[in-house]
Order: sequence, then C-alpha cells, then structure tokens
Amino acid sequence: MLGVAPEISSQQVLQAFHHDEPYLFLGAAFSTVGLIALAFPIIRRKFDALLLYFGIFAVLYGQRLWIQSDILSLTIHNSDLFLRLRSAADFIVPVPAVLFLQKAGFLNRKIDRITSYLFVAESLIFATLTFVRGPSDTDHLINSVFVIVAMLIFATQFVRRASDRDFRIVRAGLFIFIALVLWDNVGGVFSLRLFHAEPLGFAVFLGTLGYVAARRLLERDQQLREIQNELEVARRIQQSILPAEFPKSSYFQVAARYVPMTSVAGDFYDFVVSNGPEAGLLIADVSGHGVPAALIASMVKLAAAAQRDSANEPSRFLAGMNAALYGNTQNQFVTAAYVHLSAESGEMRYSAAGHPPMLLLRNGKVAEVAENGLMLAAFDFADYTTATKRLERGDRLLLYTDGLLEAANASGDFFGSESLHACFKESASWPVDKAADYILNSVQRWAASQDDDLTLLVCEYGTATA
Repeated sequence: MLGVAPEISSQQVLQAFHHDEPYLFLGAAFSTVGLIALAFPIIRRKFDALLLYFGIFAVLYGQRLWIQSDILSLTIHNSDLFLRLRSAADFIVPVPAVLFLQKAGFLNRKIDRITSYLFVAESLIFATLTFVRGPSDTDHLINSVFVIVAMLIFATQFVRRASDRDFRIVRAGLFIFIALVLWDNVGGVFSLRLFHAEPLGFAVFLGTLGYVAARRLLERDQQLREIQNELEVARRIQQSILPAEFPKSSYFQVAARYVPMTSVAGDFYDFVVSNGPEAGLLIADVSGHGVPAALIASMVKLAAAAQRDSANEPSRFLAGMNAALYGNTQNQFVTAAYVHLSAESGEMRYSAAGHPPMLLLRNGKVAEVAENGLMLAAFDFADYTTATKRLERGDRLLLYTDGLLEAANASGDFFGSESLHACFKESASWPVDKAADYILNSVQRWAASQDDDLTLLVCEYGTATA
C-alpha cells in the first residue's frame, strides 16, 4: 500500500532533501552515463559486452542512490514492495560490476575468477531471498563480509599488476572506489555511523574512465587527421601514375574516366603505346579496395612498363605482366585487358586476363570481343592468346572494369551488360569525351551507392589528315 505519511512536516522533508541532495545529483549523473554507454552500441550497431556491463552497472548504481534516499522513504509509506526493492538493490548492483571487471581484464588470476563467481552467486541468491521473504539484517551482514573479503582479494591484483599509463589511471580510480566500498561495508558490519563515501569513489572511478576515454578520443582524432593527410598524398601520387590525356593523334581519339570508390583505388589504366599510327590501351582491376589495392596497382604499372617491347603482341604482354606480378601481390589478383591498334596494318589485337570483354561499336551495332585467360598474379602457369580482328574507320572501342557492370540500384539489380551496350550504342554519334561522360553518368544515376571503382576507356579510330 502506498501513501503519504500525514505526520511528516515540511521541515523533515527539507532536512531529508538537504541530506540526500549530493546523492540524488550523483544518482542522476551515474544513470545518465550508464544510459549513454548502453546507447552507444545501438548507435554503432555493434554489440559490446564491456559497455553493456558498465552501462547496466552505472544505471543500477544511480537508481540505488535514489531508491535508498531518505526523501523517497518519507514520501512512500508502508510499501512492502518498496522495502524489498530497496534492500535487494544492494545485492543486485554488484553483479554487472563484477562482470565488467572480468571483461575489462582486471580479474585474470584464478582466485579472482573463483571469487567473482562466488560473489555473483551470493548476490543473486540474497537478492532472490529478499524478494521472496523480505529484508534481513543477517543477509546484509553476510553480504557486507563477503564484499569486504572480495574487495581485498581484488585489491591485491590491482596493486601487483603493472600496465600502461591508461590502465594505471583507471586502476587508481578503481582502487579508490574499492577502498570506499570497504569503508562503507566495514561501517555496516560494526554498526558505525560513518560518512557514506562509496558514491564518491564511484564518481572518481567514472572520472578516470572519462579522462582515459577523452584522451584516447583526442589521440584517435589526431591519428585520423594524419591518416586523411596520408591518403590525400596517396591519392595525388596515384593520380600521377595515371597517364594524362591521350596525345593528339590523327588516327585515334581516346577518353579515359576514373572514379575511385575511396581516396585511392585498385583500378588502373595506361596508354602503353600512344604514338603515330599505333595505340596500345591497357586497363586493369586489382581485387579489393583502398590502400592495399592501390599499392598493387602501382606494381601493375611497373609490370606493364617492363613489357613495352611486347606491346604489339597482347598475349606476350600479359604473360610478361603475370610473370612479374606472380608471388608479389600478397594473394591478391589482377584482371586486365590489353588491345593493340595499328592503323598501318588495319588490325586490332586483343587479349585479356579474367577481365570483362571489350565492346566494339561498328556501323551502329555493339559486339563483344573476348579472349580471356587466367587472372594475373594468381597462377605461374597462366597462358594467354591473342584475338586479331580487322580495324575499320569509325570503329569505337570500350574497355571498362566490372564496377560498371556490378553497380546496383536500391533494389539490388545490377546495371549489367545490356544497359552498358545500350549506353555505348546511344553515344555513338558523340565525341569520345562526351560519350565517356554519358556512360559514366548513366551508371552513377543507376547506382544507389558506389561500391566499387569505376574506370572506362573509349577509343575511336579515324583516318590520318593530309
């Protein structure tokens, strides 16, 4: 039964409030910190047992300060449920605290683990008994003795253990907290009227955790800025290894488009031959993304540069690249396509290594040119063959990486080869620069997000001017 005691005077309420004021403030602060700790894994969408135990501990500790306040006892009269809840709080609060200490690595010794298991079992048993039969002074006395013994055992671990600076700071706060827990429990065992200091110890412990968290956050921000600066340098370096515009030519017009998913990428292209009546176009895609793929892309450039003597024979060109890359890419592989064009012989010679087929647009029709061998850097026995086709005036070629084909919309549907064929055909009458932009923009409009690097080369063959 709940009610307000009629004999309570305003003076009693005021005195109770003044006595409880610091504990009510601390209770609200502890509960807020606990709720923030519990919300953080939800925001990150990643379970964290350490934050879970700490959050529950802080919330329960804060609520216990409110439940055990004098002012709440004055306003709730003759409530058996309140009395049981108030008494059981003393037994429940230590459970998540011990689990937190275990998860944080403070209790690694065998005796610490055994003590913590006994402590949790004892707390749960007495909490259950309190709810079933009501408060018992004997139970609280036994619990206080158990707390004293457990805290002394835990304290020896903290004194003996050496660690880094952050651990020592948190350990100091935890040691102060344990010391004040002992203070309160010793007072309870001997019925001494001591100042209730345990909440202040918990506040000190929270302060040390907050200090360490803030310091690490500042360090991570600094590290993040350094990483971002390094990525910007890496991005500029990678851009520098990509060729500039294809030289002005009376035979070939080439447009290249390169859009990395992150600051740096694993896609790569090069104009292996770009003089007079010949052109050699290479496009490659390293598995993975980010810095590792970008580093291997730099190796691809070096491997390609070493094969320039074989530039007119695509199968030998790719075989040489494979020999140079094999065993040096940390189990990452490379797909590539290379085409050599000769206006003098009127031939295009094409070979690929696990790469999507090249597209040929001729007389308004799109056809695939495929001559695939095994991907580069994966097998030392890989062999490649060359497909030779005639080269006609007005032919337009499209080389691309699979990021274009696999761009997915909100429904998960890929852009696909049919859409790419259609875009290539629709852009037939436009200059190569405008055609490349149209194809790239079509893919980007389709995709819900960019989940891969996007690279393409559009090449058109014309006739020499007089």
